Amino acid sequence: MARFHDLEVTDIHKTIRDAVVVTLKPVNGAAEEFDFTQGQYLTFRQDFEGEELRRSYSICAGKDEGILQVGIKRVDGGAFSTWANEDLKVGDTVQAMPPMGGFFTELNAANEKQYLGFAGGSGITPVLSILKTTLAREPGSTFTLVYANKGVNTIMFREELEDLKNTYMGRFNVIHVLESDAQEIDLFTGLVTEEKCADLFKTGWIDIENVDTAFICGPEPMMLGIAKALRDHGLTDNQIKFELFASAQPGRLKRKVVSKDAASSANQAKASITLDGATQTIEMPKDTTILDAALDNAMDAPYACKAGVCSTCRCKVLEGEVEMVTNHALEDYEVEKGYVLSCQSFPLTDNVVVDFDQ
Repeated sequence: MARFHDLEVTDIHKTIRDAVVVTLKPVNGAAEEFDFTQGQYLTFRQDFEGEELRRSYSICAGKDEGILQVGIKRVDGGAFSTWANEDLKVGDTVQAMPPMGGFFTELNAANEKQYLGFAGGSGITPVLSILKTTLAREPGSTFTLVYANKGVNTIMFREELEDLKNTYMGRFNVIHVLESDAQEIDLFTGLVTEEKCADLFKTGWIDIENVDTAFICGPEPMMLGIAKALRDHGLTDNQIKFELFASAQPGRLKRKVVSKDAASSANQAKASITLDGATQTIEMPKDTTILDAALDNAMDAPYACKAGVCSTCRCKVLEGEVEMVTNHALEDYEVEKGYVLSCQSFPLTDNVVVDFDQ
């Protein structure tokens, strides 16, 4: 089971006015735990006035850079992102779980593939890790990035992207689409919508017929439109990789409305929960999620977003049935094998057996 480790902040710098790039160094012999795959994220925890907050941020470094970096953009009203942008400093220690996430494809030096990436705002962070690693490890492959922002001054990693264009001349191309700033080419102004994608494909800016894999990271409405355009132009679901913004989701699932006998035994379930090799059997209301029930019973169950976006809280249902209300993280084959997001799963049967260790 993944647990939190101390990381030392060795460098911190602005990439735009309201976003920082934080370089981290595992301490206390935890270096191997943080050997990430491009496109993965770290889940941090921090105490704010007695309340523990957990937030996930994507790794933006390439595999071959030899560093561990995340990009953190400040969100209005966001305690963690504001703290990271205003108060965090070199020499501080933060706590994070080892890297997680499946937003990547396997790389092979012999590949000659065409990759396509779409990023909106800070959604560039995992895509940047992916494209840097891919260009370095697959010398025969190419990468096109469509990057959407409000304006020029909100483009994270703008200079780094230009440097990559110069380093990988002819193999890497970036198309900046700006919502408010006019550009020489009208097609590059506005929002990245389903229609905008179709125009990019039709005019030849993107060779959609030869794209092998597409990566999309950004707000959900943008991602859905892009995914539809990709499917309409021949890509299969297996060729489209998603990473959804947790910040666009509700921070905590509201309890479901239940009948007046909510306090009676009819609304109770017995849950056997295995975590770190130990099994604990608890009585829990059926209008409570598996994750909250575990946490309420002093079990250190893993979680990050509590919104069904990451898969940190994944567990396997061995007996009984649960209802998973939201799922933006698990693949169909995982669900078929019995895996659920515990933060979104309510017991349907009187007895449920789940395992966080599988």
